[in-house]
Formats: sequence, C-alpha cells, structure tokens
Amino acid sequence: MIAEELYDRATIAGRVADLGAAISRDYAGKVPVLVGVLDAAAPFLADLSRSVSIPCELDFIAVTDYSDAEGIRFEKDAGASIEGRHVVLVDDTVDTGMTLRYVTKAFEARRPASLAVCVLLDRPQRRIADIEITYRGFEIPDLFVVGYGLDYLGRFRELPSLYAHGIWPA
Repeated sequence: MIAEELYDRATIAGRVADLGAAISRDYAGKVPVLVGVLDAAAPFLADLSRSVSIPCELDFIAVTDYSDAEGIRFEKDAGASIEGRHVVLVDDTVDTGMTLRYVTKAFEARRPASLAVCVLLDRPQRRIADIEITYRGFEIPDLFVVGYGLDYLGRFRELPSLYAHGIWPA
C-alpha cells in the first residue's frame, strides 16, 4: 500500500540538480567516476550524471547484504580500476550504513585519489556504522520509501516520485 507522496518529480529534479552542481564545482578540472549501487540507485545516477556539468565516467556495482553468516559481498564489482581516480559512490539510501561502510572500505583499499559518498535519501536515526556522506539529497524519517528506483518486492521502481510505503518489510 502506497501512502503519502514525500517528494514529487519536480522536487527530486531540483535537488538532483543541486547535487550535480556541487559535484561539478568540487571536481572542476577533474574527471570523477560516479559509481552507482544497483539496482535502486540507477535512476538517481542517470539523472545525477546529466546534472554534472563536467566530464565524468559512470560505473556500477551490485552489493548483496545477507543477514546470515555470509554477510555483505559484491555481486558485481566496478568494471574499471579506481586506483588514482576521484570516485563518487552513488547510492539510493543510507540506513544503518553497514553496506556503505563495507563498500567504502573495499574502495579505499584500492587507493582512489579521493572517495566521496552521494546518497539520495538518508535515515540517520537508523545509523549503526559511521559513514561520512558528502552529498545528501534528502534526510527522511524512519519510513519505508518506494518510487524513483526504490521498490517493494520488485514493484513501484517506475514511479517518478518518492512515496511512503505502508509496509515496513521485516
């Protein structure tokens, strides 16, 4: 069940444009690699990359967080080396921060020139791991959100706005 609309298409577009302008300013004279975390961040990364006014490259990773003994692992790693590169890790949401901490530690071990984190949604009240977020779209309350790439059981990714979902998955 979809509940209230949190952010409409225009509000999201405006905030993504602001983030793109900030990245363009901070990386002027450089060619950053924007690395999106699949699947939910794909629409955000696409719009963000079009908002960046400097040359940049795109790459993707996929990370699976198993709640059993397997832990977190890469399902798909970055396609190119990030050593010596300016990397902006782009994710849809940061909750506990555990997955982003895993990815940032793995990326830091590859010796990038710099590593920044850009997230569309931040739920700081759920944070367990200390994660530095360089670029933040929206800070949201403890709600389960769908739309703009975020799903519930594979549904609602296609919605252009962000909505509170009436069910918080177990």
